Amino acid sequence: MQLDKDLRSVQEVRNLIAAAREAQRVLAGMDQKQLDAIVAAISRAGAEDARRLGDMAVEETGFGRKEDKELKNRFAAVTLYDAIKDERTIGILAEDREKKTIDIGVPVGIVAGLVPSTNPTSTVIYKAMICLKAGNPIIFSPHPSALNCITETVNVVRRAAESAGAPAGCVSCISTPTLEATNALMKHDDTRLILATGGGAMVKAAYSSGTPAIGVGAGNGPAYIHRTANVQMAVKRILDSKTFDNGTICASEQSIVVEKAMERAVTEELKRQGAYLLSDAEHKTLSRFILRANGTMNPQIVGKSVETVAKLAGLSGIPASARVLVARETGVGKGYPYSNEKLGLILAYYVEADEEAVLRRCVEILEWEGAGHTFSIHAEDESVVKRFAKAVPASRVLVNTPSALGGIGASTCLFPALTLGCGAVGGSSSSNNIGPLDLINIKRVAWGVRELEDIRAGNASSPWENTRTGAAASCGGGNGASGGMDNAAMDELVRQIMRRLGV
Repeated sequence: MQLDKDLRSVQEVRNLIAAAREAQRVLAGMDQKQLDAIVAAISRAGAEDARRLGDMAVEETGFGRKEDKELKNRFAAVTLYDAIKDERTIGILAEDREKKTIDIGVPVGIVAGLVPSTNPTSTVIYKAMICLKAGNPIIFSPHPSALNCITETVNVVRRAAESAGAPAGCVSCISTPTLEATNALMKHDDTRLILATGGGAMVKAAYSSGTPAIGVGAGNGPAYIHRTANVQMAVKRILDSKTFDNGTICASEQSIVVEKAMERAVTEELKRQGAYLLSDAEHKTLSRFILRANGTMNPQIVGKSVETVAKLAGLSGIPASARVLVARETGVGKGYPYSNEKLGLILAYYVEADEEAVLRRCVEILEWEGAGHTFSIHAEDESVVKRFAKAVPASRVLVNTPSALGGIGASTCLFPALTLGCGAVGGSSSSNNIGPLDLINIKRVAWGVRELEDIRAGNASSPWENTRTGAAASCGGGNGASGGMDNAAMDELVRQIMRRLGV
């Protein structure tokens, strides 16, 4: 039976890819205005169904909170749209007549979109919008435990896109998710790029598939409360962040780190704002529940309420008012489960001797798990912010803001995204908040500006330097025929090149 299921799912992937190839041919003939109309339609549909899809996600997965799932859907549909609606992604992106170069944006092709169970509906809206903005079809591989809400979101997006002129097959989803189907999608010769959001094993599989991939590693961001911080606001922001959708955003804080001199003030403020500090016995009990035997995060803690986590872990006496569970920790790595990523309402709490020790601890936490992802700091001393920003292995350094919301660009001016690159240090191909410009290739057109004789005669100074100094011989001042080209002749050459490129 399982073999039959696997075979059916792999054949389905082949059919979806065949349809996506046809869709790609149609999308390749569309101009920016047509693609923008498609994206606008998806934005409207995503916003209209934000609440319904958010409710479906929570009901099916048991992760998070309905009102926050709705907000994430609106973030993907509206905030993202506002950021990308005026971007140019295809055709001529830039033209430099002085240097005689043209940049032409072209779609990468069929994209495989892996969708996690923690943010299922918002991820579909987000990935569909950035793909179609760049002229790419996308095939979604859903997490099995969120299949229904992901499928429904794909249908909402697909109907909206097609109503605005998108071709059939430009947005699709595997209906029978199996490991074999996902592997077939990622490894298929016609799949040009993988957008991998999910567990560590799946992201590693994407990078080892042989297909270019943009993946997201674990988020395990520490939050440093500096002595110059407004402690009340720092704690508020951390708890606002950690409790948003019950901690399911990978950019959310996983630990608080303070100097010894700040321990009392921070501890009192945590308690005042509803954090529950575990006793030694409670610390040990919960520590046995955070990770599975293989060292990975226990999915039973993900996105659950404090009450649910406490009951599952065998903790009693936790007040109903508790917003998060806070555990004092002294180490990092194997044997210290609180030092890992915890996509739930659990925070580690480190108290260090001084600022140097704090910095070492933050680096240690990120290097253990979460390298390249996110670090947050609460401070009014800008020099401290810059010092930590230079030292920590993180692609996003967030200052005086809830990390979950700041990392995705909701409470900061970072690009609004639900795929957060971790850079080379985190095993990722990009450190960006991923957007449409990460999903195109750029063709460069360049006219010759000098001949070999010029170079041999010693007229080989950098054309870039000439351009900076304003010299008459800057790019285009050689003795080739193009040196004296007027604007009309250049325009005609551009048109000829564009026809040959099929743009």
